[in-house]
Amino acid sequence: MKELIGTGVALITPFTQDLKVDTAALEKLVNYQAQNGIDYLVVLGTTAESATLTNEEKQLVIDTVVKANNGRLPLVLGMGGNNTAALVEELKSTDLKDFAAILSVSPYYNKPTQEGIYQHYKALAQVAPKPIVLYNVPGRTASNVLPATVKRLAQDFPNIIGIKEAAGDIVQAMKLIDQVPERFLVISGDDMITLPMVLAGGHGVISVIAQGFPKEFSDMVRLGLDGKVKEAYKLHYKVAPSIDMIFAEGNPGGIKSLLHKKGICENELRLPLVKASDKLYAEIEGFVNNF
Repeated sequence: MKELIGTGVALITPFTQDLKVDTAALEKLVNYQAQNGIDYLVVLGTTAESATLTNEEKQLVIDTVVKANNGRLPLVLGMGGNNTAALVEELKSTDLKDFAAILSVSPYYNKPTQEGIYQHYKALAQVAPKPIVLYNVPGRTASNVLPATVKRLAQDFPNIIGIKEAAGDIVQAMKLIDQVPERFLVISGDDMITLPMVLAGGHGVISVIAQGFPKEFSDMVRLGLDGKVKEAYKLHYKVAPSIDMIFAEGNPGGIKSLLHKKGICENELRLPLVKASDKLYAEIEGFVNNF
């Protein structure tokens, strides 16, 4: 899966002022990524506010991205849940012809054991028509997928091809890189430690901030993959303050503020999420103006 090495973007779902899916803004966002060096797009991830989209809206998002992308970049579809049996049926019935892989978050709220996490992904791997990228984000799921569990899954199921590692723990990331098979992709899910992970042997990122600064962030990752450390860190430190800003009041409120400032979408979110405070918006605005 060399096509998933580099910079992927976890796309937002733009909304109009009356909180309908804004397909025109989504098309603009896809074009902005494709024209500025992003390697692949992730559709309907956490950043897309998928939890508040109806099934019809999710299909609209998929159709809009597929059409706007027009085959330019590989696409990854977010498909996760905490009801294993229901997710198995969804995998069996979903048309995935336009997607290179599935990104599947570990079960949230239930707080399964490591064995439960293993059995969950085993059930998915046995039916998935496309390769699976695991997604570990304990800050949202309340359970951490440990390196030993990832190694076990990687060894037992060839169609589990990587992990988006978003524990924010560089030591855990390094253990993953060291322990998994060479073919297995360790992808950063934390923008701030993307470059250290890449330099430690990781394979790139699925990023939030990259959709705001696609050229700079994807260039940073490419430089890191090429071992050009000083040049890569120059870009890292240029973008880094904005990473703190966009996550200061939660995701995707911050990145939507940044994209609104750039004229790509309205600054609208669906409850229970709310837009960034005026103070944070002003900070983001100032950063973009001076970037």
